[in-house]
Amino acid sequence: MRDIRYNLKSKSETCCSRRASSCFLFVVLACLLLSLKAVAQSVEARIDPIEMLVGQQVQVTVTATMKEGQQAEFPVFKPSQQITPGVEVLASSELGTVGTENGYVERSVAYTLTSFDDTLYYLPPFVVNIDGKPYESKSLALKVLTFEVDTLHPEQFFPPKTVQQNPFLWSDWSMPFWLSVLMLLLMAVAYYLYLRLRDNKPIIATIRIVKRLLPHQKAIKEIEALRIEHRGMNDDNQESQKLYYTRLTDALRRYIEERYGFSAMEMTSAEIIDRLTKSPDARSLDELRHLFQTADLVKFAKYSTLINESDANLMNALEFINETKLENMPTEETVKPQLTEAEQRSNQTRTALKWTIVGIGLACVAIFGYVVYNLYQLLG
Repeated sequence: MRDIRYNLKSKSETCCSRRASSCFLFVVLACLLLSLKAVAQSVEARIDPIEMLVGQQVQVTVTATMKEGQQAEFPVFKPSQQITPGVEVLASSELGTVGTENGYVERSVAYTLTSFDDTLYYLPPFVVNIDGKPYESKSLALKVLTFEVDTLHPEQFFPPKTVQQNPFLWSDWSMPFWLSVLMLLLMAVAYYLYLRLRDNKPIIATIRIVKRLLPHQKAIKEIEALRIEHRGMNDDNQESQKLYYTRLTDALRRYIEERYGFSAMEMTSAEIIDRLTKSPDARSLDELRHLFQTADLVKFAKYSTLINESDANLMNALEFINETKLENMPTEETVKPQLTEAEQRSNQTRTALKWTIVGIGLACVAIFGYVVYNLYQLLG
């Protein structure tokens, strides 16, 4: 009988222990599931600090824990909107998203609050919608304090303090200082370049427009001067006649060269006559041919002209000029200076110096404006 009782008792104890183990495992699993569910989707809010003076600011941070890929909608407040009577929301800012274990993320938003009444405020829960489902945070408390005023002893009140000088910080003044040094160095370089530019005498390369005589005017002027000089010359002198016809034919050759555009000074008398006969406005050239033939005989064959023959040849020359002259030719000539290669290089160097000085001057003006602006900000 004792053995039977002992066996029954041991069996009952074994059954009870099994039931207790099953219950313990069930409770543990239930707690794990609840904790996982709570970790999976939850909203927390914390305030820092929990006390403040009237007019100061505190920050409430709302954090939503959710699976990666889920969307969270945080409360949105307008500036100066009251979250509860007496407490205003000044601003809100996104703090970012941080990854956690098991593929969950935490997204946080900070709200800046203030109050101007001294009392204890209870802040309502913050509601965050995660994939359309609302989740609430816990309620928060905010204590707003004020200054104690002793109205019984007004003599203990002190007037406002005077304006205090801000402490000197080299980090605030270093940028304007070094920029000022740089500006002075640039000004010194610009002045040195200016001295170099001033000491080197500039090359005056001006374009001149001069009045010039027409070809027939120059030829007539030379022939008239020759005629006046010929009056006092001895016609029997061979050298005088040679000089006379040389000057007369040279004046004609220069006129023909400028008038018809071919090198008459380098051509013989026959070549000149042959070239003139081919021109479209050719006229009778018998007198001109006779003049050149007489001049060649006087210059090369020591021929002596007859009385008044020289005057006749001079008149023939003037008649040829008057018959072939052009009145509508330009009377002004543009004279451009021809600079050597060294002078051109000097001009290029001077131009580069000028542009360098201008660039440095503009940089100095910009730096000066920036320095003045910074000083205004620091001293304002």
